Parts: sequence; C-alpha cells; structure tokens
Amino acid sequence: MNDLELHEFYENLVRRLRSKGVLCAITGSLACVHYGIAESTKDCDLLCHPASFEKLLALLVRTKVEETPCQYRGNISPPLDARWHRGGWTSHFEWDAPAGKVKLDVFGHGLRESRPWAGDLLGFYAGPGTVAAMKRTNRDKDWPFVDSLGVRMIEAGNDEGWLHLFERDNLLRMLERHDCPDAVVRLRPSLKLAREKDSRLAGALLAERLLWEELDRVRVQMLERFLRPYVNAMRKASAGRKLSLPADHELRVEIAAEHLPENPLADFGVEKYVAECRQNLVTGQIIHPDIARWLPDVGTYFNWLES
Repeated sequence: MNDLELHEFYENLVRRLRSKGVLCAITGSLACVHYGIAESTKDCDLLCHPASFEKLLALLVRTKVEETPCQYRGNISPPLDARWHRGGWTSHFEWDAPAGKVKLDVFGHGLRESRPWAGDLLGFYAGPGTVAAMKRTNRDKDWPFVDSLGVRMIEAGNDEGWLHLFERDNLLRMLERHDCPDAVVRLRPSLKLAREKDSRLAGALLAERLLWEELDRVRVQMLERFLRPYVNAMRKASAGRKLSLPADHELRVEIAAEHLPENPLADFGVEKYVAECRQNLVTGQIIHPDIARWLPDVGTYFNWLES
C-alpha cells in the first residue's frame, strides 16, 4: 500500500467501527499528516474507548490486508483489555502483508489527557489538543508537532493552544497577534513570563519540556520493567504455536492476569511520580531550582490513571 491507500485503510477502519457505535479516533503522526504539519507516516495510532474493545477486536479479526490476517505484534503487546488500558498500557497489532507490514497501535486513553479525548474529535481524528498532549514525549522528533498544533489551535480561536507552545519565538509572535486569557495564564506560569517578555522565559519553557520528557522517560522505564515477566511468559507459552488472533488474545489475557499489573503508575502514586520527576531535574542539575518554580501543575494530565 502507498501512503494514500494506507490512510484510506485506517479511515475506513474508523468508519466501520463508528458504524457499530464504537467511539474511536485516529491520533499520533497520522493525525499530524491530516492537520498538514507532517508529510507522511505508515503507522496508525488509534484511540478507542475501552468499553468497545470487544467490537474492535472482532473487526480486526475480520479485516485482512492483501489476504493477510491481523495479529498481535510480537510478545511485547499487552492484551486489548480495558483493565490494562485504564492503567496506560497500549496494544499493538499488525498485518504482515507481502508488500510490507501495516501497523496499528491502540490506546484506551490519551496518556497525557487533561480531559477525556472523546470530547475532542474532528471527523475521523482526535482533536489537535489531544494529539499535541500525546506528542509530549521524550523523543525530539515529536516536539515540533506540539508547537505547530498549538499555533493552529490559537489561530482557530482555541485558547487551549497556549498550553502547547514551547518555542520562545513562536510564543512571543503569537502574543503579538492574539490575546492570551488570564485563565490560561493561571494554568501555565511561563505564560506570565511571556507576557512580560521576561528574560527567564526561554529557560522556563525549556524546563517545561524537560519535565514532560522526564515524565515520559520514567513512565516508559517503569512499564518496561513490569512488562518483562509478561513478555517472558508469553514467549514460553506461544513458542512453536501459530495462534489465531482470538486465541492469542485469550492467551494474553490469561498471562497478563498473572504477570502484568493493571495500573502500575497509579499503584506507585501519580503525585509521587510527578514529584520525583521534578526532583530528578533539580538534583541532576538539569534545571535550576529558581526556574523550577515556573513549572506548571501537570498532575491534572494524569488524573485518569486513578479513575
């Protein structure tokens, strides 16, 4: 499949799911392509409400690419089950077609969502605010998308865009053209520095980005640690067996119930997790304590973990 055919395939998948009452939307890099800020991608990130996972799995079982059935991607994928997705786990699928693999990653939550992603949809796609929040990772390549989405949101009259600008010049340029509401400034202290053209602005914005990168790094590190026993058990249980997707799913649920904690971040404590990430930056002398006071309260982006 070429890029256009892939995009049509993924959009048709969403169309078919929604025809069955499934709440879902495309996010990630494919959404960035849709919003005109990325050129191409071959993979798809799909947000799907956990209550509809059974319908999604049933559709994946029936969907083939070049006569190739869908399957879980390796032993590393947790099951498509609401119990684990409530804790931030994601499920990974692929069609190992002759012309190349087609990949689908499924998220039950937006990972860094300050409000439910289901209230932020535009057509087949997650809204730019949801996409931008999900792009706050520890990968350099994701951050230009965050800023670009923020700019587009502000220009479209969506004040949430002010929360997604991390490049100093971009932020100051947008402030020359648009008003930033006081309510938004209260959510993000660095915006006060931007209004005042304070010389500490660049450092405060960098500190924010570094905090998000550290939050993502620690989260991934924690999940990888808990994932190892599950992967080892899956490897042993599936060795020499060619399982259908339904059988593979049942096996994953069985093994996850024994080896994979459902919500490790909530078990650790969201408040503790955020505090330790902030402290890592200060004690590691990555940011100065004086700059740390301009960091926003990011705990609201993880409240869904404890719901």
